[in-house]
Formats: sequence, structure tokens, C-alpha cells
Amino acid sequence: MGWFGGSYKEFNFEMFSISHFMIIALLFLGSVLIYFNRDSLRDKKWKKAEVTAGLSLLLIEVTYHIWMTVNGIWDVSHAIPLELCSISLVLSVLLLLTRKKVLYEILLFTALLGASQAIFTPLLNFDFPHFRFFHFFYTHLMDIWVVFYFTWVVGYRPTILSVVKLFVFLNVLMPIIMLINKAVDGNYMFLSHKPKSPSLLDLLGPYPLYILSMEFLLISLSLIVWFIFRKKRLG
Repeated sequence: MGWFGGSYKEFNFEMFSISHFMIIALLFLGSVLIYFNRDSLRDKKWKKAEVTAGLSLLLIEVTYHIWMTVNGIWDVSHAIPLELCSISLVLSVLLLLTRKKVLYEILLFTALLGASQAIFTPLLNFDFPHFRFFHFFYTHLMDIWVVFYFTWVVGYRPTILSVVKLFVFLNVLMPIIMLINKAVDGNYMFLSHKPKSPSLLDLLGPYPLYILSMEFLLISLSLIVWFIFRKKRLG
């Protein structure tokens, strides 16, 4: 049960350790492989792989909740999948199973801005080869690779309307999460208060001003992502 249980000290994760650098290298390697193999990945046989990938994400996420329950750390105040990266995971699964472009339009921004940050600066206690290490990095890597796959292989591209959809999505979601936070004494998406440890949110003003600053920053960065990934006009 060591790899599935264990203490923080036994599997203490260190940022920019060998295992962390290996994950960062894997992120770039997987992305490069998707890009340079984009033509062969368009073969119809790969559509079955989309479903398999979606189910694998669902399975490892369910296993994660089982792990929290077995180790007595599952609690409604922090275990509901309401963080931005958890929402990206749900969007990834649904996109892989349905190919709905509207899911891609939101995932493009939440994954590239959220999951990428989680990979480079992970909030993680367990190092390789603990289950939580595999769960954390597999889900975040897949969020990014799914976006690249649907961009370079399937051919989806964002429009300026995609940024508007993200804005609407966030502003419908945030009041709901605020109510849930109040009901369960949680801090999903840091909408109740800033994290206790020093973070970038300290630069965005006091509560609740930092929430507006955070949203403005996300939309601004999303415009940059849109500009990079938009469909280029020929000629």
C-alpha cells in the first residue's frame, strides 16, 4: 500500500527535482510528437483512442477520490472537483467523448493557463512513484495534450467569441462556487480568501478586489492565447 498510501515525508515532492524535470520534459516531448504526427493522427482509427483517453482520465480521477477516502482525507470542503484544473479535467473527458467544439473553446484557456502553471509550479506533496504523483501529472499533462490534439489534429481553432464564451462561463460558475464555498466552508478557486501561503494573488489587491483582478488577468491572458491559436488568414 506504500505507493497508494504512505506519508508526506516518505514521498516528499521537491519542485525542480529530477522527477519534476522529467515531467516538464515529457510535456514538451508529447506536445512535439502530437504536432509533428498531426497528419497521421487524423486517421479514423485514432478516434477510438479519444474515447480510451477520456475513460482513462475518468478512471484515474475516480481512483483519486477512492484514495482520499481510504486515507481519511476526503472532505466536502476541498474534494469536490470545483477547482479550475478539476473543471479542465471534466471538460477534457467530455471533449474526448463528444468532440463538442464549445468544450474545446473553454478548455483551451483553462488548460493552457491553469494546467500549465500546475505542471511548472505544482502544489503537490507526493513524489514519484506515489499514486498521487501519477494522478496529478497525468491529468494535467492530458489536459494540455488534449487541447493540442484538438487544435493540430482535429483542426479546432478559437475565435474572439471563444473568449466571450469563457467570460460567460466563468461568471455563471463563480457565483455558484461562492455559494458552495459558503455552504461547505470551502475555498474553491480561492473565492473565499487568499491562500495562507504567499502567492501571486497577494499582488492583486485585498478581498474581494483580487477576485476581479484575477478575472481581468485571466481574460487578458486568454486574449493572448486566442491570438496565438486563432485561425490565420492566408494571403
